[in-house]
Amino acid sequence: MAQGGYVGKILYVNLTDKTIDTIPTADYEEWGGGHGIGSALFFDRVKDKTIDGYHPDNLVTFMTSPLSGTLAPSASGRTEVTGIGIQAYPIAWFTRSNFGGRFAGQLKFAGWDGIAIQGKSETPVWLNIVNDKVTFEDASGLWGLNTHETQEEIWSIVTGSDDVREWWELTDARDGGRSTQKPAVVAIGPAGENGNRNGCLIHDSGNGSGQGGFGGILGAKGLKAISAIGTGSVPVADPAALVRLRGEIMNKYGYNVDDPKFETPVPGLNLYGILTQQPGYGPLLYAAPAAARPQGCMGCYRNCRMNHESGLSNGDQCVEALYFAGGPTTVDMMKATTLLDQMGINVYDVFQHAYLYGLYMQGILGPGKQIHSELPWDKYGTYEFMEAFTHAVAYGTDIGADLKDGMTRAVVKWGRWDEDTSNGTLTRPQWGFNEHYDPRLEVDWSYGSVFGDRDINEHDYNWHVHWMPLVTAAIGQDPLIPAARMAELLGEATGVGADGFDYSNDGIYSDARLRAVEWHRYYTRFWKQSALFCDWAWPNLISYNTDDNVGGTPTYEPALYKAVTGVDMTMEQGLGLGKKIWNLDKAIWVLQGRHRDQEVFTNYVYDVPTSAPYFLLAKEDGEWGYSICLGRTLDRARFEDVKDRFYAMQGWDVATGWPTRSGLEAVGLSAVADELDKAGKLGG
Repeated sequence: MAQGGYVGKILYVNLTDKTIDTIPTADYEEWGGGHGIGSALFFDRVKDKTIDGYHPDNLVTFMTSPLSGTLAPSASGRTEVTGIGIQAYPIAWFTRSNFGGRFAGQLKFAGWDGIAIQGKSETPVWLNIVNDKVTFEDASGLWGLNTHETQEEIWSIVTGSDDVREWWELTDARDGGRSTQKPAVVAIGPAGENGNRNGCLIHDSGNGSGQGGFGGILGAKGLKAISAIGTGSVPVADPAALVRLRGEIMNKYGYNVDDPKFETPVPGLNLYGILTQQPGYGPLLYAAPAAARPQGCMGCYRNCRMNHESGLSNGDQCVEALYFAGGPTTVDMMKATTLLDQMGINVYDVFQHAYLYGLYMQGILGPGKQIHSELPWDKYGTYEFMEAFTHAVAYGTDIGADLKDGMTRAVVKWGRWDEDTSNGTLTRPQWGFNEHYDPRLEVDWSYGSVFGDRDINEHDYNWHVHWMPLVTAAIGQDPLIPAARMAELLGEATGVGADGFDYSNDGIYSDARLRAVEWHRYYTRFWKQSALFCDWAWPNLISYNTDDNVGGTPTYEPALYKAVTGVDMTMEQGLGLGKKIWNLDKAIWVLQGRHRDQEVFTNYVYDVPTSAPYFLLAKEDGEWGYSICLGRTLDRARFEDVKDRFYAMQGWDVATGWPTRSGLEAVGLSAVADELDKAGKLGG
């Protein structure tokens, strides 16, 4: 019997000659979906791994997973995007991004497990997928539109109606039929059309694929949008088990609107609610806007986003919703976020506009200054400024002529990189990406990022070791779970032991800490980025809704995977597949030019001590507690020793950081070892 979850084929698109082909999913289903299949397709089909992300031969994949389009809770609606990026510095590595919503489900319903795109169209096009029918459509009339306008225009074209709330006939459906569903469209905005390194992909209102610059890559390929809608279904091996598991997870870990266990402790502070799995992130960010409702991706049971009556900032949360934090009014903040979505700009690249304002205040930036800019810097803090700044970045005007290449490359061009990343004025710790969490302290995040290809943006441990003690301290309450119990729960859920979660000054360099980093790399490469469990909900390491606080990991991910696919994969086997994918990616980076000497942080991480309280789980003087981590830096020599030990754990050569033949063969990658050997880049 065929494996459940897959619909059988991957769409291959050649934009240069406007042809399509079909790749049997069975050829790649061993990789588990998502990122794994994307990496394997890239390795097979891109012969020269040294090309840059703008090159027509760059293979960009949009991959679903077996769980996409099913009832698997918070594992049904995400799409993984892979390819050579254009954002990272100094080398833009093969990288990944993903986005939520309903695109993955509609692509599966149309009969496709993913899309692989190569080539470059000489004129703008968009892809129209209606079940088995795939057509190249003229996008000259869409070029110049923002992401929201583009989607609305495509909805009208595909449905044949300007009112997409009405029933419409799917003339290209296999057996005819009609629908009230809008096609799922992922589009680029002006930033992507302009080839910006910070151009992103936008689906529906605020589902964004930000890091990596995939909007700029699609712009370089001449591809404005992809639209998908289908009338098919996804085969599920054991539907009864899937429904039962969904019910269990919702009852154990979901938010009970009739009898909530955790109320918001202070009015308007709903971040605490997110940590305890209440719905809606908007009240934290937008001071409880007038009328809103929870909104989530296909198959979600948590609904962490919000749709607002105003129509502004729908589906936005976290950093994109903080783009204009502190604006004069809630409406101004929401308008700025909406504009960011419409322009298709990665907020995590331009989020540090306050750094630019600092240069203005120092007399370095402004009209006729060293860095010339005629933007209204004297009106910084107003929507007028944010609108002008956002348009400048999107269209490459004024200071945007430099910022379109990303904040990092602009700062390098201005000659300020070494100074400002040494004194901590510009906090970009690795590969040119903006600091997410403090790299001197929360090292599973920073180690994972520097050993990888980008800021990892994986909150798995972060919720518990940082946010829970931070939020409870902020509202003057004791942590919901004592530190020793927190460490015990995390150690049991991951299998690495409690000491793996010691963020003390010595603990961050320990072998136990590295085992936790390793678990994180393998878990996220498979369960999160290939099977596509949502970062906001999985892994469920700790529960704040049950008396014993035991979370759903490692029980429910394998159970859901088996219910859908019929494959009896254990958590450990999934981690093993994650290790294989992690090693394949490492081999690609090495072929691109990676060496251990590059896996270092910028100077402030080593030289500038932390000066503000930063709560983390730590074991100090033999006692577990929540440390404020003041006056800490990352020690250069100790980090180099960490690299030695981590490389050895991965089976990589300690001197170069390159994979070895024995290490690659141990995870079934003999052909990859051969290619590295041929290139003279196989570790000894």
